[in-house]
Amino acid sequence: MKAGIIITGSGTILVLTSAESLEAPDFVRALAEKGISKFIAFEVPEEAVRNRYGQHYSVTLGDLKQYDVLRIVDVDGQRIFKNFDLSSLRGPIFHDEVETMRHAA
Repeated sequence: MKAGIIITGSGTILVLTSAESLEAPDFVRALAEKGISKFIAFEVPEEAVRNRYGQHYSVTLGDLKQYDVLRIVDVDGQRIFKNFDLSSLRGPIFHDEVETMRHAA
């Protein structure tokens, strides 16, 4: 699983995905199905998510209502930002509904 912080127009979410990357078409499609077509993504170490979210991490992985391509761990942007040092973020990846994804220069 990969983990990522996704910044959207309506807030920040922390996700897990079985996709190869936060740029993979199946992951982007899963976000679009949730109404997220424009975002900035940062990959974070999955181990850090497991350590910081403990039992909630395990519950998220076992949630039958979610799919491996997109599992939402947290929707509280303030808590997400408290849990991760900015230096641990990898990215950013920009995705615009009209443009293809691009990396910051």
